Amino acid sequence: MQYDKFWIGIGDIHDDPANAARIPDVAEAAGIIISGDLTTNGGVDAARRVVDAVRRVNPVVFAQIGNMDTAGVHRWLEDEGLSIHGRARELAPGVGLLGVGCSGPTPFGTPSELPDERLGELLDQALTQAGQWEAMLVVSHDPPHGTGVDMIGQRHVGSRAVRAFVERVQPDVCLSGHIHESRALDFVGRTALVNPGMLAQGGYAVIGLAGRSLTVKLRTL
Repeated sequence: MQYDKFWIGIGDIHDDPANAARIPDVAEAAGIIISGDLTTNGGVDAARRVVDAVRRVNPVVFAQIGNMDTAGVHRWLEDEGLSIHGRARELAPGVGLLGVGCSGPTPFGTPSELPDERLGELLDQALTQAGQWEAMLVVSHDPPHGTGVDMIGQRHVGSRAVRAFVERVQPDVCLSGHIHESRALDFVGRTALVNPGMLAQGGYAVIGLAGRSLTVKLRTL
């Protein structure tokens, strides 16, 4: 399919951004969208190294913290004008992005966990900022519950609040991460769900705009 514009979606970088430079046509993309986990319990210096490496291959970056990034990283992304956590951003005329980072509670006590209902509240907050967009991308570090993108073994461990938001709003695409084992493409209604898995394992997504709609393809290096 020929796109009018396209964006590269990555996540779960965990201090290893080297594969960003290997993504085909990455320099021609309209930007790179990072769904979360730039670091592994890392602070601002670690996040800066990741973002600088990604900016070297494409200068347009949108990013948010995952559960493994500290609150300081969120503040730094905000100060840099890169953050999409709890925000709405216009990617192109008529094309919008809503973001929610962090994750729901985990058994591991990671740095940036929130009650599940708070993830839904942050998406609703972002939605109040949205323009009159014809196409919409939701970027949620924690994937929607009960889908092919939130599974560890036979268990679904994603966010019920994110799932409810996707069911209600029906964006074109929902890019997620968090569950490394659940690299997949799925659907909730008309919404395409994609979890590319870890960047270091070669996973990424291509989110393409053709006419007035967004589509997504799951890719591996």
